[in-house]
Amino acid sequence: MARPEQVLLLEPQHELRFRGPFTDVVTTTLKLANPTDRNVCFKVKTTAPRRYCVRPNSGVIDAGTSINVSVMLQPFDYDPNEKSKHKFMVQSLLAPPDMTDTEGVWKDAKPEDLMDSKLRCVFEMPAENEKTHEMESNKISSSLSKSESSTLSMKSMVSSLDDGEVKKIMEECKRLQTEVQRLREENKQIRQEDDGLRMRKSTVMSAPHSSPAVRVKEEGLSTRVIALIVLFFVVGVIVGKLAL
Repeated sequence: MARPEQVLLLEPQHELRFRGPFTDVVTTTLKLANPTDRNVCFKVKTTAPRRYCVRPNSGVIDAGTSINVSVMLQPFDYDPNEKSKHKFMVQSLLAPPDMTDTEGVWKDAKPEDLMDSKLRCVFEMPAENEKTHEMESNKISSSLSKSESSTLSMKSMVSSLDDGEVKKIMEECKRLQTEVQRLREENKQIRQEDDGLRMRKSTVMSAPHSSPAVRVKEEGLSTRVIALIVLFFVVGVIVGKLAL
């Protein structure tokens, strides 16, 4: 007895095309539509189950609805001289109104109740110029993604600084400026004192106790100059952050 005609509408109807290169998983979509007023059980089978991952590979399609089945070809070494012999079969069965166990329905189904459709697999390898175009497109997309990522990163850094943090930074900057001004005044005073000591040293060469005083002043001057340089550096870093 001939099997009944398939009630599901398949898209594509006869071929599943997979476009290389096949160094990674290649996915194609099989659409199954149920135009009837009854629910339909389905199964998707293949002659090479180790080469494909099918999700979902079985289920129930409600009346008047459709589903998309993802067929994922696993990576393999493509040989253009080898023709694909892989095939898929979509098997279907009208679900009984009182169905509670899908697997039980399949087990109890009679051969004349089963409907099936077969599809063959076709492998396509893009031409060299298409490969080049795809590689360039991927590079452009990658560059744009990196640029957008950098822009978003900068925006997130700016937005992460609330008004309170900005105020704290400004106050710290003002405090450092005041400290720098104070050190400038102290440095100026030390220089004046140092000039006076040098003058006294030149006129009173016979006084041995003047040398330790000069050395103390010079050491104080060097220490304060170093501190002044460090503070200038800190102020520069903070102002740079505010500018960004």
